[in-house]
Formats: sequence, C-alpha cells, structure tokens
Amino acid sequence: MRIPTLASALAVVSCLAVAGRAHAQTGAAARTPNIVFVLADDLGIGDVGCYNPASMIRTPHLDRLAAQGMRFTDAHSPSSVCTPTRYGILTGRYAWRTRLQRGVLFGLSAPLIAPGRPTVASLLKAKGYHTACFGKWHLGLGWAGQTTDDPLLKGGAVDYTKPLSDSPLSHGFDTFFGITGSLDMAPYTYIENDRLTALPTLTSTEGGRAGPTAPGFSALDVLPAITAKAEAYIAARAQAAKAGTPFFLYLPLNAPHTPVVPSGPWRRDHPLGHYAGFVEQVDDTVGRVLAALDRHGLAGQTLVIVTSDNGYAPYVGIVTGDDRRAGKGGVKALEALGHRPSADYRGYKSELWEGGHRVPFLARWPGSVKPGSVCGSLLGLHDLFATAAELVGADYPESAAEDSVSFLPLLRGEAGRRTDLVMHSVNGRFAFREGAWKLVAWRGSGGFSDNQKRPDGTRVHDGLPDAQLYDLAADPAETRNLAAEQPERVRRLREALEKAVAAGRTTPGAPQTNDVPVVIDKTVP
Repeated sequence: MRIPTLASALAVVSCLAVAGRAHAQTGAAARTPNIVFVLADDLGIGDVGCYNPASMIRTPHLDRLAAQGMRFTDAHSPSSVCTPTRYGILTGRYAWRTRLQRGVLFGLSAPLIAPGRPTVASLLKAKGYHTACFGKWHLGLGWAGQTTDDPLLKGGAVDYTKPLSDSPLSHGFDTFFGITGSLDMAPYTYIENDRLTALPTLTSTEGGRAGPTAPGFSALDVLPAITAKAEAYIAARAQAAKAGTPFFLYLPLNAPHTPVVPSGPWRRDHPLGHYAGFVEQVDDTVGRVLAALDRHGLAGQTLVIVTSDNGYAPYVGIVTGDDRRAGKGGVKALEALGHRPSADYRGYKSELWEGGHRVPFLARWPGSVKPGSVCGSLLGLHDLFATAAELVGADYPESAAEDSVSFLPLLRGEAGRRTDLVMHSVNGRFAFREGAWKLVAWRGSGGFSDNQKRPDGTRVHDGLPDAQLYDLAADPAETRNLAAEQPERVRRLREALEKAVAAGRTTPGAPQTNDVPVVIDKTVP
C-alpha cells in the first residue's frame, strides 16, 4: 500500500476537539466498513445549518450527521466546478492533468477517465466490495457512433439503441443508474448500467437547454429516483454486508444544481424560493439514506461521508414557478434577505476564492469517529482514493492517485498528512495552498465574476496585481492581498505550484507525465 505524505516537510496538523485516538475500534466497527459517499451538487457551505447557524434553510439530517460524527472546516473540492471535481474524487488525480483544462464536460462528451486508470470503485471492488453509483456521472460516456467531443450535440450521429462502450461499469462499478451529466445537459433520459432505459425520441427543454428527451422524463423525478435507488440498494446488500461482503455506494446527486426543481413537499413557498426547497430535499435524501442504514442494521459498520462538489452557484437567486435555471436577483437577492450561501467566505462556484471550493464535509463512522468532533485539518475531496486504499490495505501503483493523501488518520483523531493543495477554477486558473497561506496565481477570481465589467468597459480585474496572497488564519474572508508586502513568500509558493504541475504528482514517488501540457499563466484575459 502506498500511503502518501507530501513532498514538503511534514507539518503536523491535528483535528480540533479530538485528542489522540477518538475511539478504539470494537465489534462491527473493527471490520472493513461499508462506504457511502454522498456528493451534493453546488451546495454552499453556508447553506448547511451546522456550518452556518444563520442559514435560512433547514438541514436537520446534515446537522444530525455532524452531531453523530466529525465536521471538517477546511475541506476543499479540487476544482470549483463539477466535472473536474468528480474526476479527482474517483481517481485521486487533479483533472487539470488531463485534456480538461477549463470548463466541464457535457452530455455527449467523450470519457475523461482513461481506460485502465484505477478508481476508488475498481480499487474497492478488487478488495471484495460490491460497488454502485446512482446519480449524476458527468465524466463522459462511450456513445455508439460518436465521432467528436462536441459538447452541444452538433457532431457525430449517436446511436442511442446501442450499449455504452464506456460507462461507470468500465471504471469499477458493478451497477449504475442515473443521468449523463448535469440535469441541464441533454440527452434527458436515464441510464441503467450501460444502456438507456428509454430512447430520447423527443426534443424538449426539460433541463433548461433544448435537447433529445425520452418520453415521460421529468426533471422533478430525478432526485427522488436516485434516492429510491440508494434505499433499495442498501436493502438489497444488507445481508451480504453483514456476512462479510461490504459495499461502496457513490451517490452523486443532481441537486441543488440548476434546474432548481424540488418536488413534492419540498416545492413550497419560502422566502428564498425553490432553492431552499431543493437544498432541503437534498437534506431529506441524506436522511433517507441514514434511515435505510438504521433500518437494516448497518449504521454501526458504515462510513458515511456527505460533501459538495464545489460552492454555491451565484446565478441561482430566488427561484419561483417555472424559473428553473436562474432565479431572480442571483446571490445578491439571497444575501439581501440575510442568507449567505458561502457563509463568511469570499466568492462562489467557479472561483479560486474560498467560497468556490471550501465545502461542507461530514463523516460518521461509529466506533472510530468521535461524535460531535470538529476537524480543522486541510483535506481535499480527491483524498478519498488514498483513504480507501489505506482503509482496506490495498496496493496501487505509483502511476495511480498521484495527488491523493489519506485522511484516515483524521477520522481516528490523529495527525493529518496533507499540508498543501492545488485549486483550479472554471477558467483554468490556479491557486496554491500551503498551511494557512494561499497564493492565487491570477489577478481575478478565475471564475464567473471575471466576466463582469466596470462602467468604462474594462473588466473588474484589469489593473489589479498579477498575484494574490492571503493569510487564511488571520483573514479567512480574503480581504487583504499581501502579495506586495511579501514577495518572497509569493515566489516560494509560486515555485511550489510550478513543481506540483511539472512533476505530474503532489505525493512522493516517481515523476509522472501529465496527459497534456499544463500552462499556469493563460494568455486569455
């Protein structure tokens, strides 16, 4: 087993409110646990009550999970948008090492995970786990007849009647049910294992963008369908899990990402509109998963993790009626009412500032994780791979999980191993974190706000310094750029970022090769 530590000197960082080992493993908890990994989509850290007591949205199940387990306060998605984060979670590798240098994939995009690259699912499957994925894949699929990687359905004729040549089943999952990508990306239909459940013979704007749609497909039904699949899977695997065959359930939700489509009791009047209902429905899904584990006697032998793929999407405001894609007023409308989806952090989805990638991260593992504990150690979602490997004693080659660092010690109340982190934005900009210090290698956010213009037509970042340096220990809201005052620290962090890119890895081991040349300083504005 490769248990990575960082190439830099180890700085011991331990979890707050946890002294030494939280609990000795006894009974069922001493066995290799089932793993349930729930990934919300665009859930802001300030949306969740246990992170933001002033939140106007009710999240009782997430709050209960925090009370029963560990709440991480310095957890980060490796990217501030969907696809690259999902790639990082499953492979333990930064997605900017691939062809995806900016943006996200679309419904008919070619697969991003290379054939044969180990994933969390394939690693656990090799160690005897049954593996399942229900929800939003968003990593490209092998469509029959597809000849281009055109994201908007303009290239290559797709034969929807044929099985997918590359699906979650190609990357270690025994079973899959879900959708191609975000719910605003056609084709609008379900996939079960490697086939569509219904052919998209119609054209609709069911998800917001026009595209091929299966008869009867409704965006309102997707989250309930994913939730029901997860509940049924837990029931079906309970006996085998108790007999010694654990399972890995990866549950990437479509919510609260646009289109904002809460259903049933969650589609109700609220000062924040339907966005609040969609977040509350996500919370309900978590509650149903926890209840299923309780109902089948599996809670005590299951590690449950709930997090988000990036921060809150700033174009979602007060969504009402059929206004699915973007609510009135955007984030300013929510904040004017007193709800801060990024809490006190700067920025939102797509950006290098903390609100773009600092995410809620809750973990419960009875007998190993101390209830009600809080961990302030640095963590990346792409650390799941190394964590799973250490948990089950799995070996993997140096050419796999090049950027993953196990957080298993953190769960047990021990010192953390991660000391630095690379962050990436929707526009392909970079930031580098070392301890409490953060270098943003760009004059703006790297995200959607870079498109904003001043009255004179210049962009909001024009004329600003080329680098931003923040001391997050003293200034977590990133209000004071210290780059001009500390040029030597900027230089050193910049060199560390360049090394992380050039070496093809950020963990010890033989240098690896990025799939494509990676440029830190883009020439585009």
